[in-house]
Amino acid sequence: MGCSRNRHQPYRRLGVLFLTVSLALSGCAQFGPELMKAGRSDYNKVLAQTQDEETLLNLVRLRYADNLAFMQVNSVSTSFNWNQGVQAEGFRFEEAGSDSHVGIRGNLDYSERPTITYTPLGGSDFVQNVLTPMNLDVLLLLSRSGWSIERLLRLTVNRMNGIGNAPEASGPTPSEVPEYEDFLRTAKLMRTLQKQRMVTLGYVKVGDETHAGLRFEPEFRETSVVKELSAMLGIDPHQHLVTLDTRSRLRRSNAIGFELRSLAGVMFFLSHGVQIPAPDIQVGRVTITRDSDGLPFDWSRVMGDLFVVHSQPTPPKNAAVAVNYRNNWFYVDDSDMQSKYTMMLLGQLTALQAGNIERAGPLLTLPVTGP
Repeated sequence: MGCSRNRHQPYRRLGVLFLTVSLALSGCAQFGPELMKAGRSDYNKVLAQTQDEETLLNLVRLRYADNLAFMQVNSVSTSFNWNQGVQAEGFRFEEAGSDSHVGIRGNLDYSERPTITYTPLGGSDFVQNVLTPMNLDVLLLLSRSGWSIERLLRLTVNRMNGIGNAPEASGPTPSEVPEYEDFLRTAKLMRTLQKQRMVTLGYVKVGDETHAGLRFEPEFRETSVVKELSAMLGIDPHQHLVTLDTRSRLRRSNAIGFELRSLAGVMFFLSHGVQIPAPDIQVGRVTITRDSDGLPFDWSRVMGDLFVVHSQPTPPKNAAVAVNYRNNWFYVDDSDMQSKYTMMLLGQLTALQAGNIERAGPLLTLPVTGP
């Protein structure tokens, strides 16, 4: 009886192994959806990450007075191949002292063939989009989409009713200290009005034309913040409706004029938030802005709570986005929410500048009742 049981044992092993492998392979029959789930998410993350890296790299390049370069990902396609097979064989040896054996052979093959298409951005149309000043519709659209008016003004405006927002910083680094302090105060006052809903941005009907405009809500007309803002901008604090236009150098009691930056101007401006390694400063690889006493100007006074790019010789450990350039690492700290939001806003401005902007906002009218 014992000999008979041993004789059949190899065949039982073969059956168990064959069943096990068959079940394992049958579990891969729906492997395709799992590949798509993992692959799509991974490609999505990489596209977003590399977009941020390219943006940061170009900001660093501008600070070093190097040329910009943009690579657009036109398409991403990939194919997956999954092959599986199994073969089982049984052997029995009759020699004395030998035992019966079973053998199993199989193959599992997986391959991925991605195809990614890049296009260098250039040509007259691209350059025109980059160098064309933004329009007020962009400002209104983004402010009504939840963005802080202070962040929008500081990023996109050179001058507002003659008040300068470091206008020289919209190009290569200036050698002299720019004017900026009054603009920072004005932008903060505008943010206070926005948060407390003391002002509404929209469009004003003037004759047959529609213009961007601003309305001071009547119940807040006598508040200190409205009076201070009106005094700084030179507008009448009792003016309910104020039009917004692009005549930035003229002070008018019923209008606020803006000189808006181009996308290139916005990027030049933000490049001054890049902290340059001391050795590069010492050998003159960047332009140094100096005050009237010849001392280096600290650009963090303009950029500090808006956008900061740190630098160090080793890879950073807590970076939201980082690039290696000129043998140094430049990065935005992952805990610096203000800089991360500014980069996000820059991405939206870049996308909007490439297309036509539809007007979005209410039609502002004088109140029927009220003070």
